[in-house]
Amino acid sequence: MNQWMELADRVLGGAEVTNEEALSILNCPDEDILLLMHGAFHIRKRFYGKKVKLNMIMNAKSGLCPENCGYCSQSAISKAPIESYRMVNKETLLEGAKRAHDLNIGTYCIVASGRGPSNREVDQVAEAVQEIKDTYGLKVCACLGLLKPEQAKRLKEAGVDRYNHNVNTSQRNHSNITTSHTYEDRVNTVEIAKTSGMSPCSGAIIGMKETKQDVIDIAQSLKALDADSIPVNFLHAIDGTPLEGVNELNPLYCLKVLALFRYINPSKEIRISGGREVNLRSLQPLGLYAANSIFVGDYLTTSGQEETEDHKMLSDLGFEVESVEEMKASLSANS
Repeated sequence: MNQWMELADRVLGGAEVTNEEALSILNCPDEDILLLMHGAFHIRKRFYGKKVKLNMIMNAKSGLCPENCGYCSQSAISKAPIESYRMVNKETLLEGAKRAHDLNIGTYCIVASGRGPSNREVDQVAEAVQEIKDTYGLKVCACLGLLKPEQAKRLKEAGVDRYNHNVNTSQRNHSNITTSHTYEDRVNTVEIAKTSGMSPCSGAIIGMKETKQDVIDIAQSLKALDADSIPVNFLHAIDGTPLEGVNELNPLYCLKVLALFRYINPSKEIRISGGREVNLRSLQPLGLYAANSIFVGDYLTTSGQEETEDHKMLSDLGFEVESVEEMKASLSANS
């Protein structure tokens, strides 16, 4: 048995991944990548079998953000030419939900730019979510920025199942990426979502000049936060942002990062998110031996691959899409 399968068995037996072991995953020789992914799949299979969860984003509010996040085309300091608009109406949110339902996508993600939502925006989202749940029964994730406890309660009462707020990077690296809010602000929003009863979703953006130790620290911090869903984004550097031209990643390293997140967070939903097409490239399918979830279609201001290509990829792998009915059953069991 190779070292990665031995480590996978120890993780499944309840062992914690040490910092030395975590570094060894990120430093895995390229020629051993299939052995590493086999170990990651051994863990993934225990909790998810060959099922893949599909997610779709609705960019409900674009641009107009006062924050200074260096990776983001929607920030106040970005010069990227993007479309800007205020919160879309209920009908638009419902149209997006219908599209998600028709594509057999289990989780519909309503995302809005900005530091945090106004109470009026929370009400707009809440009203739409109530109708989405009644009409389509989709799992709904909201990502609206920094959240207040009373806003979290309103969203939960409306039927929002999950709230996303990424920590994005390590606590040490945070001030290199943004100074308009703190790392603690982000952690606090995740805790507020948890307290309200919404499932916490929080993840990372890899490739923002962080060290390998930073990547390990992110994975460990998300374990400590007990995030149910962990989106792993790979920087898609956008012209006009402070991180324009940064290109530190390669497909094999991205696979090692996904494996690391699976070993450290064995039972959690690991989602391959933004930047997978440009960073994993032809090795995208291998990522699903560690991850069990992907976004389908476009992201916020960058394009994904065609939905049909995603479905072909999953079919070619012999994986099975978690149906909306299975998702509903899971929600009922956990409620």
